[in-house]
Amino acid sequence: MDNVDKMLEGWVQEQKIPGGVISITVKNRVLFHKAYGSYSDGTAERTIALDTLFDLASLTKVVSTLPAILTLAAAGKLSLKHKVRSYIPAFKHEQVTIRHLLLHSSGLPADLPVEPRSAQGRQVLNDIFKQELLAPAGTQVLYSDLGMILLGEIIARVSGEPLDQYVRRVVFEPLGMTDVGFNPSESLRQRIAATELVDGAYIIGEVHDEKSYHLGGVSGSAGLFGTAGDLSKYADLWLAPDKYGIIPAAYIQAALNEPFQNRGLGWEVLDDTQAIPYSCGTLWPRGSFGHTGFTGTSLWLDPSHDLAVVFLTNAVHSGRDNPVRHLRRQLHDEIFASLFHS
Repeated sequence: MDNVDKMLEGWVQEQKIPGGVISITVKNRVLFHKAYGSYSDGTAERTIALDTLFDLASLTKVVSTLPAILTLAAAGKLSLKHKVRSYIPAFKHEQVTIRHLLLHSSGLPADLPVEPRSAQGRQVLNDIFKQELLAPAGTQVLYSDLGMILLGEIIARVSGEPLDQYVRRVVFEPLGMTDVGFNPSESLRQRIAATELVDGAYIIGEVHDEKSYHLGGVSGSAGLFGTAGDLSKYADLWLAPDKYGIIPAAYIQAALNEPFQNRGLGWEVLDDTQAIPYSCGTLWPRGSFGHTGFTGTSLWLDPSHDLAVVFLTNAVHSGRDNPVRHLRRQLHDEIFASLFHS
């Protein structure tokens, strides 16, 4: 991993990223786990450590919302074929199913108009209910935060628990993911990497995404905080589901085996290798799957090599116009080349 190490050290020195933590595992064995760089909390420069918590942003979709839905489906509490309206009657689009939301093929817009964090009383769900579909359900992939927010609401209504409580009990605690959760406590603040400078202060320990912030920090789309080590534990659930008994292997396979326009259930699935650019670069094989987060986070898995790569950064610390998307592809190519092409 010397080349990977030099690459990450160089990016920090060149101020392309403030820092980050990488964890690379093969067959659930840690090959490389290292922290880089630092960030400002507004008063002092703080070094990033292996146990630093990051705002995982849209990794929430696949680390929280997706397993919660699949466990409820496996328990017979809901069906992916069911219409969203059967759980949320205020949602007006009759044809949209839970499966459409997971595949990002509902036709819902990607986002709502951005409102500042300071906006009071925003009713995010009501705003989603007002949205028209941009395409008929099931006809095309349009990545949508809104669909994932609806799934978070469905999980709460079906399970009888808020999303954060349900997924902690059913997924995080059984996997020993002790540092992952929503709305981290004040006692963890010293360990949380600051994200963006907003209104003169860095956001620390509060979700960066405005919609999730207006939803109280818990949503199906964003809001989860966690460490690279805990995400490596979560990755193993997807590479060796029979070991844990949390999500049946059949549901794991169903999430990945029939991608539609390079999306599985929740995950981005590398299906058409010509559909570049994938966030895992150009060398990873077909069947690899992963996800990214706006703050600068990513998780990619290659089942054919039992490989999992967690790369957590707070790239938005220095602004939203950062090169992390481009850097991420370079990094994953270098990891794959170093491991399997030498």
